[in-house]
Amino acid sequence: QVQLVESGGGLVQAGGSLRLSCVVSGRTVSSYTMGWFRQAPGKEREFVAAISRSGGFTYYADSVKGRFTCSRDSAKNTVYLQMNRLEPEDTAVYYCAARDGITVATARSTYAYWGQGTQVTVSS
Repeated sequence: QVQLVESGGGLVQAGGSLRLSCVVSGRTVSSYTMGWFRQAPGKEREFVAAISRSGGFTYYADSVKGRFTCSRDSAKNTVYLQMNRLEPEDTAVYYCAARDGITVATARSTYAYWGQGTQVTVSS
């Protein structure tokens, strides 16, 4: 049974930084393509970033490109989302997700495993 557990959310001022972590248990993180999604109140869950199964390729939503960085530590079985220059519009619950495919994907329906989410709030 694969489990994903996110942490690292919190309250930060605009312009600040946070690093989210997602610990994978049950299988090695290199078994999956990993993704980050977010859901703001009243909005659909949207793609944020993904890292390939090899760890060698990352892909970002236009809204976070240049500010967010997705990385992986295989020794810790953990995926990270470094978020810099945060904006109030980044306020959302952030979810870690895993899919069995080799390629990165932005569609949430292609991800089979999900964490419980961690709240990120950016104040203006």
